[in-house]
Amino acid sequence: MINARVASEASRILAENLRRETQSPPHRYALWEPSTMFTYAERKMLAGIMLHKAGVFPSGGSRCLEIGFGRIGWLGDLISWGVSDQNISGLELDPARAADARRLLPNADLRVGDAVELPWADESFDLAILSVVFTSILADEVRQLIANNVTRVLRPGGALLWYDFRVDNPRNHAVRGIRRAEVRKLFPGLSGEIRSLTLAPPLSRTIVPVSKVLATVMSAIPVLRTHLMAVLVKPKDSRA
Repeated sequence: MINARVASEASRILAENLRRETQSPPHRYALWEPSTMFTYAERKMLAGIMLHKAGVFPSGGSRCLEIGFGRIGWLGDLISWGVSDQNISGLELDPARAADARRLLPNADLRVGDAVELPWADESFDLAILSVVFTSILADEVRQLIANNVTRVLRPGGALLWYDFRVDNPRNHAVRGIRRAEVRKLFPGLSGEIRSLTLAPPLSRTIVPVSKVLATVMSAIPVLRTHLMAVLVKPKDSRA
């Protein structure tokens, strides 16, 4: 039963990815769009601050993993932080997206597959990244399987960097927001800080091209933030 549920979720997510790519307005998520640049800059800055505060900011020799890296994900950010591309691994469900990332980072270990079965040994990574992944997974049991696998491959003292929607999208029933309590429940063996960020995308797309100052002020209002960022650390004594 669970295998059928896993396969069904994977097929649904791939179909939804294709629908969004073919039906979304052209360039909506392009990296050169002002609102996209605004959002990415904010999340990268906060991630760096939170990782440093937790004492887990990656070094050149850190082994890092991203689940659902898409066409580049956080892989480029890891490179900018000084992580060697040979120490970067990733798993992506969509073969076409993975192929694009491989062309950009040919020395990284980027694989295609389903995260319910991560093809790496226990305690392999210093940092694992889950970014806008779990909100696309609607089956609770599949979410927990992936969370368990991510926890398994983290080294004692290693950390999870989480970024995802905390609210539902009333116009898109193919995603479901994940709130603080559920993040904690998914990763009961990890502990750390969770913060809200990211100005609601419809507002960001309207306001950022007109005034970044106004967008910055609005993004400081908690009710207008749509995402959560977490840095959750695995105990150094993994039996804790």
